[in-house]
Amino acid sequence: MSIWRQTNIDLDQISAAQQDTMGGLLGITLVGIGDDTLTARMPVDHRTIQPHGRLHGGASVALAETVGSIAANLVLDPGESVGVGLEINANHIRPVKDGFVFATAKAEALGRTTQIWTIRITDESDRLVCLSRFTVAVIPARRA
Repeated sequence: MSIWRQTNIDLDQISAAQQDTMGGLLGITLVGIGDDTLTARMPVDHRTIQPHGRLHGGASVALAETVGSIAANLVLDPGESVGVGLEINANHIRPVKDGFVFATAKAEALGRTTQIWTIRITDESDRLVCLSRFTVAVIPARRA
């Protein structure tokens, strides 16, 4: 059973709406959706590496928060509620020097006032790169 409030989710349209945001600047695009997961992709390139040529931890966190925020809002009625980041943490496990990383958000708890998401970031060989936990506050849309 799907957790998504909308039935005809257009990943390309949502990705295009991110164009002038941090997600767009980092090249983040949505690439997959399941019944209870949302997956995004980000390049490991000059925008997302640190001086030693490895994926920057901050870029991983930006990827995790981007896909988690989009997912959080896709389970809400946008006329009533908006999901905003409350807390995020990340464990950086494996370095990546090039290619793409993929972040898959999965809901752990979808409450009335808070949501908790786990975001697994993997490399192109499906090896775990980063594990993030993201807490979302659900606020009235009129306050957004």
